[in-house]
Amino acid sequence: MHGEYKVPGGKLVVVNLDVVDDTIANFRLAGDFFLDPDDVLEDINAAVNGLPASSDAPTITAAVRGALPPGATLLGFSPEAVAVATRRSLAHASDWRDYDWSIVHSKAVPPALHLALDEVLATEVGAGRRQPTLRIWEWDESAVVIGSFQSLKNEVDPDGAARFGFDVVRRISGGGAMMMEKGAIITYSLYVPAELVQGMSFADSYAYLDEWVIIALRSLGIEATYQPLNDITSPSGKIGGAAQKRFGNGGVLHHTTMSYDMDGEKMVQILRIGREKLSDKGITSAAKRVDPLRTQTGLSRTAIIDQMKQTFTDLYGATPGDITSEEYAKARQLVDEKFSTREWLTRVP
Repeated sequence: MHGEYKVPGGKLVVVNLDVVDDTIANFRLAGDFFLDPDDVLEDINAAVNGLPASSDAPTITAAVRGALPPGATLLGFSPEAVAVATRRSLAHASDWRDYDWSIVHSKAVPPALHLALDEVLATEVGAGRRQPTLRIWEWDESAVVIGSFQSLKNEVDPDGAARFGFDVVRRISGGGAMMMEKGAIITYSLYVPAELVQGMSFADSYAYLDEWVIIALRSLGIEATYQPLNDITSPSGKIGGAAQKRFGNGGVLHHTTMSYDMDGEKMVQILRIGREKLSDKGITSAAKRVDPLRTQTGLSRTAIIDQMKQTFTDLYGATPGDITSEEYAKARQLVDEKFSTREWLTRVP
């Protein structure tokens, strides 16, 4: 069995192993990481050999860490990364380049239809009827998008939303409320097979699925990093956040919103961002939470998106695609039956 894991911001970790009588055998670790002293590599191999093939990631991590002598240096990887690569090999996980990727950057649609398309396209990928896809959202209406489990009245000031012309909708993924002002944000969705993130924890998969955009932002001169669980940040402040939903048919939805030109003062009049939420951010004003991409790059929103699409294409060999008429029809039906209904919006009052 063979498994690979590219550590976000780090190096590639590769493992090869056999399973004999439900036990890991002939385990070999490789990669472009740095390790000192050299013979620690054999210590790691010996630590994993003989473990039950059913070992979970914490068990493998503990075995690797326990084999490290005092003073051992691991650069670009960690015991946790070895565990992820090992679990991915045992789960027969796939890699980005195992797929023919499509990039969809189509017309602007209403906010509720964007959310319905996320459910439809992720389901289609899970069912094998659509190739894995990156979709860039376009907006000609503004909206507040709240997380699946958030309280509507706790998160949104309805008077503020109405005053500034923001619709309020609820998505199917968890996480926090996002103020989606037309022309001021960059949102994308990834629709991928579950095999791409096999062997990873939710936390690992967030950083893994957003690594390409970190590379794109750095190519524009932004010192972007991933801050667990789901934030993209820089020394100047937060840039954006991600959310995920996994479907029973094997499809995975991962979507991310980044601020291009956010009006922080408007945000605090629309979102109910209280002192408790800000207390762990080390700041006193919600208006300072978001660091727009415009101020860091000086580029247009279109230019940043073009660089994102080019980076994804260079990394994974993607080609331009589109949404089919049948997919739009399924999404519109979901809007009528779910996303535009008061029952869905107030599922958590």
